Amino acid sequence: MSNSFNAEEIISYAKEQDVSFVRLAFCDIFGQLKNISVSLSTLERAFSDGIRFDASQIRGFLNVEDSDLLLFPDPNTMAFLPWRPSQGRVIRFYCDIKHPDGRPFVGDTRYMLKQTERELFEKDYEVYLGSELEFYLFKTDENGDPTYNPMDRASYFDIAPLDKGENIRREICLTMEEMGLKFESSHHEKGPGQNEVVFRHSLLLDATDNIISFKSMVKALAARNGLYASFLPKPLFEESGSGFHMNISVSKDGRDMSVYRENVIAGILKHIREMTVFLNPIVNSYERLGGYQAPGTITYGTGNRNLLIRVPFGKGADANRIELRSPDNAANPYIAATLLTRAAMEGIENDLKYDDSLSGDSLPQSLIEAVEVATDSEFINSVLPQHLVSCFLNAKRQDWALTASSSNPRLVAREMEFSLT
Repeated sequence: MSNSFNAEEIISYAKEQDVSFVRLAFCDIFGQLKNISVSLSTLERAFSDGIRFDASQIRGFLNVEDSDLLLFPDPNTMAFLPWRPSQGRVIRFYCDIKHPDGRPFVGDTRYMLKQTERELFEKDYEVYLGSELEFYLFKTDENGDPTYNPMDRASYFDIAPLDKGENIRREICLTMEEMGLKFESSHHEKGPGQNEVVFRHSLLLDATDNIISFKSMVKALAARNGLYASFLPKPLFEESGSGFHMNISVSKDGRDMSVYRENVIAGILKHIREMTVFLNPIVNSYERLGGYQAPGTITYGTGNRNLLIRVPFGKGADANRIELRSPDNAANPYIAATLLTRAAMEGIENDLKYDDSLSGDSLPQSLIEAVEVATDSEFINSVLPQHLVSCFLNAKRQDWALTASSSNPRLVAREMEFSLT
């Protein structure tokens, strides 16, 4: 479906394709996907007037006394959900979130990234993001509830029959192509039942939309196969953690990353500690950092996969990027991409150079430390709306307090956060 179609043409096309249900989807400030399902006959009203919902029920959105918000589907994001029935098909749109008077909602992190990308284009920037997402596949019990028993005992790059995820990865990659999500590779990762899919790079908004779509799709396909897909950073304490490696490429005024690489690295590393709470936003995130090739200190270089920022070897497009290895899949990708892009722009526009004094500094060692570092950050408060920052950090303080006061914080955090990623 072409992105140039208008609302009337989309509705006509949907009728031809036997569409019965429309999912209007959005993310909360923590990157959790939400949606409401409406009939195709309601879609025209959704485009023109929006669909009202109670924002007070969404954590981190609004107070009860000011709770009405509206969802407006973005016509450029229409996608069929291939795992749903072929009769009475289901399509999905990502939505802009607005107040009844038409004002954009400050907690709409997708809109925030959309505005950032518009500014980038106006300044003749192009920023591309390629993602590497790792996840575990666990067996479920007789009630269909997830266990911590991985689906296989294979390891890095193993093949069948050790690798029992081969067929479901194939199904995942074929479904990605049906939805227009372009993958580069997939394989079994180091941990038992752990897998990785690498995305082809694309512009920021498309790339982050694709990440949200991918996680939702993987969970749906896993469930259909009697499995549970977990994107938790560290579901098995004695095994490899799952990361969300972000490959970033920046060009400006026709000059590519080779010109700006040092500036981009310097800008990101200058603010990486302040950004960590948004890149690693749950208690379990800090079980992963600092071990099993997940960085714990501020470092960059070539080749070594323990580095925070890795400059890949290679030629052409593969070398024209940097890889940030600290983020995990609990991050809201719209916030993560906004912060990293703004830091990279600061590096370029101020011609920043890498500060050797940062080398070896530790990333925050816990969620509460990351919260406190971000609280007083001029950078964070200049990039993100004050309401968003306040709601996000207050929620993270509550999460920390809830787990820290328990008799076994590690286990309580894992149980609490297992279903959120």
